[in-house]
Amino acid sequence: MRTLTFVALCILLFGAQTAFGQNKRDIIIGSQFIIKSTILDEERTCLISIPDSYNDSTQVAKKYPIIILLDGYTHFKTASGIVHFMSSNRNRNNLMPESIIIAIENVDRERDFTFTKIKTKRPNTMGGGRNFLNFIEKELIPYVDKKYRTKPSKTLIGHSLGGLLTLNSYLDKSSVFNAYISIDPSIWWSEEMMKNKVDSISKISLGKKLYIATANQGDTNYERNKKRHDHLYKLITKKTKEPTNIEIKYFDKENHRSVPLIALYEGLLYINQEN
Repeated sequence: MRTLTFVALCILLFGAQTAFGQNKRDIIIGSQFIIKSTILDEERTCLISIPDSYNDSTQVAKKYPIIILLDGYTHFKTASGIVHFMSSNRNRNNLMPESIIIAIENVDRERDFTFTKIKTKRPNTMGGGRNFLNFIEKELIPYVDKKYRTKPSKTLIGHSLGGLLTLNSYLDKSSVFNAYISIDPSIWWSEEMMKNKVDSISKISLGKKLYIATANQGDTNYERNKKRHDHLYKLITKKTKEPTNIEIKYFDKENHRSVPLIALYEGLLYINQEN
């Protein structure tokens, strides 16, 4: 809890606005851009945070890893504060490299974060997850690579249905990402499909880092959450005799809504540690 409290404090300080005397100074943590997607046939709004050193005239040749963050509006300030705390030279923590964060704002979560449809009485747009990943990989990332000084290293982070999409990306051998943080993923949405994908998982996927965070959803939902996460973890780890690059952690004091804060910190620690 001490770590969580300290991280939360850093986020508040990082996102604050300060005033000195009669002169107000805004501390800007990011900006917004809009990209027209041919794949999705719509415009998408993204928030971007760049590291302190990016505009330093002495580091014009430096390149930075990319973090793609789902549910962007919800998690952008939190993730920006945590990444800044863990990577900025001002802190000298050196827990992870300075990174460019791209947070995608939502248009239709159920459409974009799911690969399968659930039957409903009313028409629904579910099942567009593959299309959304194509947008990220073939349009958004190339756009960012062209506009900013980026490294090939890429991390995908998602919570809930976003965590489900993150897992689907990890299980895809053609995925462009190197690491994945899946926070309390909604595996229940397409549990059978996930099992089938694990059955055919490639060595490429097993060679990448995956962090799964599980929240405490109460006794009545235990079967639908923790056990499903644990079972998926076991299925994946059984696919190789080599040391795995996967970690799963249960946060018994956190619920589905509160877990992203601590899971972002713990997940970034894991994927950036040396093997």
